[in-house]
Amino acid sequence: MSPISPIPANSAHASATPPQQARRRVVISGVGFVTPIGNDYASVVASLREGRHGFERVAFLGNPSIPVKLAGTVKEFSVDSMNFRDWKWPARYDVARETLRGLAPHGLYALCAIEQALQDAALPREAVAHDDATGLFCASAGSAMMLHGHLKQMDATRGERGNPMGVVSSICGTLNFNLAAHFKITGAVCGFVSACASGSHALGYACDEIRLGRLDRVVVVAAEEANAETVLPFAAMRALSAQSEPALASRPFDAGRDGFVGAGGSVALVLEDAALASRRGGRARAELAGWGQAADGHSIAVSHPEGRGLELAMRRALADAGVAAGEVDYVNAHATSTPVGDRAEALALKAVFGAEDNKKQPRVSSTKGLTGHPLSLAGAMEAAFCVAAVNEGFMPGNAHLVNADPVCAGLDLPRATVNERPRVVLNNSSGFGGSNVCHIIRGAAGG
Repeated sequence: MSPISPIPANSAHASATPPQQARRRVVISGVGFVTPIGNDYASVVASLREGRHGFERVAFLGNPSIPVKLAGTVKEFSVDSMNFRDWKWPARYDVARETLRGLAPHGLYALCAIEQALQDAALPREAVAHDDATGLFCASAGSAMMLHGHLKQMDATRGERGNPMGVVSSICGTLNFNLAAHFKITGAVCGFVSACASGSHALGYACDEIRLGRLDRVVVVAAEEANAETVLPFAAMRALSAQSEPALASRPFDAGRDGFVGAGGSVALVLEDAALASRRGGRARAELAGWGQAADGHSIAVSHPEGRGLELAMRRALADAGVAAGEVDYVNAHATSTPVGDRAEALALKAVFGAEDNKKQPRVSSTKGLTGHPLSLAGAMEAAFCVAAVNEGFMPGNAHLVNADPVCAGLDLPRATVNERPRVVLNNSSGFGGSNVCHIIRGAAGG
């Protein structure tokens, strides 16, 4: 078998279509956070700046013998029970009992994140309700905890009893069903399930819908749970860290990394046509200037060893945005702290940015050193982190990175926060089956 040749920067395959000058600009006008490192914009920014992680010790299933000792937990919420009547959440959110009946735990996170994002965008709920130009795109793998519980009940009663809300609270469309009804979305509703690239796919396709004029506004939300049913199956794949100290457990690009730390939460972003946002007096926090995707065609669960699919996705995102590699100031890497995945991404980054040629290098960091890996949520969460970086004038460092893997030679991997405002940011995501999605985010001056 002949070796795979590098993808030239000017390859005709680097972009599906050239950037179009006349197409509508897409801005991000609001963000909302329910994450391991904070449940609002200000606290998330502070955690990113200070390198403050969100890990806590856990004993999944009450079993201290399980080697998984840490998780990126969501504070202020208590949603461990199958029964929504037992749940607790911050008092600032008024959630009706009727709404809770169909929600999974991560659905509650998502509802609260959307409320924040709408407020941040200065959009009252009435502005998105029954508006045929507003859509809702969701990313979630569903609730394994709720599905397990409902099926267990069905088995125990030999099919004679079941929760009437069991399906809509558990399967992977649970966010779509519940949140579209709750927020009265009529423009469009869609769900994305591409593993850890799900949130990124939702953002990319939302961007296209606005560019094409099919919608004027899309609320994008991604969410996951950090419970035993969601996290522990990855232990059987040997994908999780067995470390009990946060500084050792999640350390992307470090030579001693041994797997990721599972995490939960939700992030919502409001995407709008720039002209619409300007007319209504909304604030454009950033511009989603372009995106790209490509597949590895290699393995069910392991990245292409040279990061070929991610390299192509990055080149396509750059071409779509009309941005040269040398213009990128910061890359929020997907790097989850797994040996194979981080290596593949490092090679892909070096191929795109010419690290061996002493060219200008963007700063590169993985914020999963602070949050852990929240699966379907990752791409949307990290896109929102990029929006914060562009707005607040900093680039997050690589928390817990001590000895960079030699494969990273030539990459600029700051250990601490860099207090400079990035003008152009690249956000990477990769998922099972070789799904690779990248976004270009930049300041929205004039948006």
